[in-house]
Amino acid sequence: MSYIKPLPAIDNWNRGFWAAAQDERLAAPHCLDCGHIFFPPGACCPRCLCQRLNWKTLSGRGAVESWTVFHQLYYKGFASELPYNVAVIKLEEGISLMSNIVGISNDRIESGMAVEVVFEKATDDITIPKFRPIGPVRPA
Repeated sequence: MSYIKPLPAIDNWNRGFWAAAQDERLAAPHCLDCGHIFFPPGACCPRCLCQRLNWKTLSGRGAVESWTVFHQLYYKGFASELPYNVAVIKLEEGISLMSNIVGISNDRIESGMAVEVVFEKATDDITIPKFRPIGPVRPA
């Protein structure tokens, strides 16, 4: 069966993120002048405007900052997963990413819940970072 959910558009700015994900690493742009780690990727550091950047591997750990649960079907590829969550994860390094929380029912997700990255191989070329709870979780 082929992957039927929407796939990311890979471009010059985000290519390093998706290449790291393919290797099951989470990475973000890192400024070589001021040391700032930022996301989303861009042509320069949003703090000092330096264009000397590299990709820094991140811890992959963070906490749920916010989330919502979708009950309405917007893309056919998600039909079998309704309802599904979309969450904002605040990583230990200070940046936030949008993703899904897996391995827990939607009604048990909590603000501040500790999570770690896991990777879902979508296609031969795309691996998608998702997050799962770590540590104590509220009982069902």
